[in-house]
Amino acid sequence: MKKVIALVSLSAAIAVSSNASAVTVTLACGAVGQELELCKAGAARWAKKTGNEVKIFESPNLTNDRLGLYQQQLAAKSSDIDVYQLDVVWPGLLAQHFVDLKGKVPAAEVNAHFKGIIDANTVNGKLVAIPWFTDAGLLYYRTDLLKKYGFTAAPKTWTELALMAKKIQTGEQKTNKAFTGFVWQGKNYEGLTCDALEWVVSFGGGTIVDNTGKVTINNAQAAKALDTAASWIKSISPAGVTTYAEEEARGIFQSGNAAFMRNWPYAWALGQGDDSKVKGKIGVAPLPSGGSRNAATLGGWQLGVSSYSKNQAAAIDLVRYLAGPAEQKIRAIEGAYNPTIQSLYKDKDVLAKNPFFGSLYSVFTSAVARPSGPTKGKYNQVSQAFSTAVSDVLNGKMKGQAAVAKLAGDLNRIKGRGW
Repeated sequence: MKKVIALVSLSAAIAVSSNASAVTVTLACGAVGQELELCKAGAARWAKKTGNEVKIFESPNLTNDRLGLYQQQLAAKSSDIDVYQLDVVWPGLLAQHFVDLKGKVPAAEVNAHFKGIIDANTVNGKLVAIPWFTDAGLLYYRTDLLKKYGFTAAPKTWTELALMAKKIQTGEQKTNKAFTGFVWQGKNYEGLTCDALEWVVSFGGGTIVDNTGKVTINNAQAAKALDTAASWIKSISPAGVTTYAEEEARGIFQSGNAAFMRNWPYAWALGQGDDSKVKGKIGVAPLPSGGSRNAATLGGWQLGVSSYSKNQAAAIDLVRYLAGPAEQKIRAIEGAYNPTIQSLYKDKDVLAKNPFFGSLYSVFTSAVARPSGPTKGKYNQVSQAFSTAVSDVLNGKMKGQAAVAKLAGDLNRIKGRGW
């Protein structure tokens, strides 16, 4: 009897001690598409496994707004958020505020991710964050409408896209005045930087600032790319496209009112949902070429642990769990979020739900990075100057050549004596 009592007492002591060591970790989650729902579900699985609690901090949808809020929190050395969701272009800007994960996350786990994305998260030898999902711009199209209007494949060039979009739009507007040819992200924010970089690279106009830090945007091909995009407005794209972010474009395409859409992979799973008017009628292809190459901007999000967190060990464990293969597989299957772990691109369950992960694998592995590496802490100013110049062209305030010439001057001023 004494042994039984002793055993019960020991169990109670263990329960009390494990409960006492449980902590609450606050995780900042994005809310575009299914992001928030999947983030909460993954956090709940970790909480159940570890006995800890996770509080969710809902971040703004627009990346610029999210960055501003994070910078305020970090500048104040606030411990309110333990784990931040970081855009792939932010590590250079925010590195000083994050725990170095090198040595704290086993090398085998780190090496399972795409090397290029790990490199993007490494600043002066410090591993600022662990990749969670990657992104690259894609062209979505209506397979039924291409067939209806006599097209056998997705457009290979921007010229082809404009011709196909115009023909389909003209035909569909006879019975649906709201129908448009092509929707994309035209609002003046980071999303426009992504779209416009794709146009410029695809025309052979460089990457705004090259790897050596030289400003290269002032060239005829970059100007031609911007003028081409401006020609779409009120022709194959609605006037309102200059106010669209990801979700506005997706809403129009998913409601059956567009032939083509530029968006990220997350839009696939939502487009195949039961409430989608285009379920089973969506094709995915690389974005068209401007004559030089196909180009998709590298996007994606990472998880970093704040240096100001009071629960760093638990926060690191949460990051490892969420960025691990099991969680990345769930997110790929349920939300079409591209894994950063290479082996998942051969996983039969993932490919069954997202066939384009296999057929467009090279789009993801050869995606074009925004110039956050060479421009370091000044990237945000560079991106804002670029998207504003592009916005001026799209809104008819300037022609491409004048815009890139002015932009080059602005960027050199931002650069000053160096990045």
